[in-house]
Amino acid sequence: MVSPFLYFPGERLSLAELTAACLDGLLAPIGEGFMPADAVETTWMRARSLAPLVGDRWAAVRVSAAWVHGGVDAEPLRHHVQRAAAERARPLREPSVIVHDVRIPAGDLVTIAGVRVSSPARTLVDLARSPDAVDLHAARSWARAAPDVLGDARAWLARHPRYPYGRRAGEVLDAVRQPRDQDEVTRYTS
Repeated sequence: MVSPFLYFPGERLSLAELTAACLDGLLAPIGEGFMPADAVETTWMRARSLAPLVGDRWAAVRVSAAWVHGGVDAEPLRHHVQRAAAERARPLREPSVIVHDVRIPAGDLVTIAGVRVSSPARTLVDLARSPDAVDLHAARSWARAAPDVLGDARAWLARHPRYPYGRRAGEVLDAVRQPRDQDEVTRYTS
């Protein structure tokens, strides 16, 4: 599908032409493609920009999914994908991709712009259970900014009590304080 807002190398223009348009200030890189520099970066565009990378066998997960959902502002340097197809696939051999070959259940996926992405709740749990400081910071920031996603993530953990490192994720999510909670504490102690 050719989008009027996303350009991928080889569809209409070569990589050299797209890169030249970036240098001229006409395009900006996004995911695996390019978008007009004056276009608004939406959830649809972020997801669609990963279509060449994800294909029909993989799903965007972890910090890549958080970026698609708007949980983090900056596109990750290395995208995370996880197997969504029932059959095993040859892992991607891209230096900018981290592959997780364990199959993600279909119930934990949403489809945005034809691209499978882990649900916001599952994404927040995966970030919160990670030992990586960048993932933990992203989880805390997103949880503070989106209390509805935080509630969904806590409910997801309650439904999956034996999820690997779920206790760690629960502790991280339970430690998140909402901004208005902090305001109330300050008001009563001042």
